[in-house]
Amino acid sequence: MSSSTPQGARARARMEITAAIKDEARRQLAAEGAAKLSLRAVARELGMVSSALYRYFPSRDDLLTALIIDAYDSLGESAEAAHGKAADEGPVRRWTAVAEAVRDWALRHPHEYALIYGSPVPGYTAPDTTVPAASRVGLLLIGIVRDAHHASALTELPPPPAELRAEAERMAADLAPDLPPATVATLVAAWAELFGLVGFELFGQFHRVVVDREPFFRQAVTRLAQGVGLG
Repeated sequence: MSSSTPQGARARARMEITAAIKDEARRQLAAEGAAKLSLRAVARELGMVSSALYRYFPSRDDLLTALIIDAYDSLGESAEAAHGKAADEGPVRRWTAVAEAVRDWALRHPHEYALIYGSPVPGYTAPDTTVPAASRVGLLLIGIVRDAHHASALTELPPPPAELRAEAERMAADLAPDLPPATVATLVAAWAELFGLVGFELFGQFHRVVVDREPFFRQAVTRLAQGVGLG
């Protein structure tokens, strides 16, 4: 059906209003933080009555979920674009390209990064619908390690200690059954450490500790790549 029909016009109008609501909500996130996000305040700033806004987002949690998915998707797109540019390079460079894209995105979108990797929002539990978007960076890192493994270019890690063996095997079964459990457990730790590095920089923990942060970050994530058996 043509977009010039009344149905097409209504769909365009709904998309535009939805985008305006989310843009105003992001401004509130920057000014007040996620815990104070208010549908009434968003409606007021847009000149809407609250009942009209509820037709787009029935609750604050629905709006938060939409913002969280958008943030994860934006981060994932940036990481995937950086990885695509490095696709013909070695696994360590592919890994660092993804890591640097994560850091660059976080520095450009600090409030959205805080929404998805900062303190939990009181009273809010993210639904399963956020999982596909949240998995994009992790899947990129798994893919890099998997490619190295299939090319026999991945260093074999020692088996996990007895107390971790069952958990490593469970993680491998869930995340990457074709990779050794020790590699998967180390990869999960490296993924967490990557976001820990970014969070420390973004949230001020490196103040008066790390001054020249870009080379520090690059060296740290290179070590993480080597730790999972790349390079």
